[in-house]
Amino acid sequence: MWTDRYTPLRIVFRGTLLTLLIVIGTIPVVLCINRVGNSIRVGNRQLDEFMLRIWTLAMCRIFSVRVRVNGVIEPAPTLIVANHISWLDIIALHSAAPMGFVSKAEVATWPLVGALARKSNTVFHERGKRDSSSNVTAAMTKRLKDGQRVAIFPEGGIKPGDHVKVFHARLFAAAVEVACPVQPVMIRYVRNGRRDPGMIFRANERFVGNIFRLLGRPACVCDIRFLEAVQAQGCPRRELAESAQAAVSAVFEEQL
Repeated sequence: MWTDRYTPLRIVFRGTLLTLLIVIGTIPVVLCINRVGNSIRVGNRQLDEFMLRIWTLAMCRIFSVRVRVNGVIEPAPTLIVANHISWLDIIALHSAAPMGFVSKAEVATWPLVGALARKSNTVFHERGKRDSSSNVTAAMTKRLKDGQRVAIFPEGGIKPGDHVKVFHARLFAAAVEVACPVQPVMIRYVRNGRRDPGMIFRANERFVGNIFRLLGRPACVCDIRFLEAVQAQGCPRRELAESAQAAVSAVFEEQL
């Protein structure tokens, strides 16, 4: 957990800001994520999207993560497929554009993140259960047909190693059925001109422990690249998965 001599000061200062955001800032966001918030517009955004974006940007700043976005996100309906490094990936992507996520069922029990995930229409997936996979695909298909963006992390979780892992094809089936675009998204964290491997969960590290460790780390950049979309119509899901993985991996490995 100890990065340098400023680690304890960062934890105290950022932890205080995080507490204030949770106590003061979360309630208005949760209250706006409903039909009323969906019907009111603030500029070119719906109120619920606007409030969630403000909250996610504030969360990134508290952890001293500056989000840098390149590329253009496809209009909905689109299946967003990204590599997965940290739970902050979800926060960073939400700050870039509105989208619903497919996430592991444990996230629903996490402090704060779980509550917001439930309110923002996250689809929870219990790994290893066939019925859960079928239900998730059905929920994704419905949301895509309703004209929404759905985001998945097809690596199947946060796994060790500083590279893009295999993209599993099962959840690409919803895009094939709806015949909507699949847009690969590359995520990497950069510090001092190099990829930052410290953002990933360490072995046997719990969520709360990870929060404190990340609060104490020096600032970094979350580099998000929206890559060229692929049309899913008539394309086998495994081919879609392999194509998306190759595109994300190529950009991830680019020289900084």
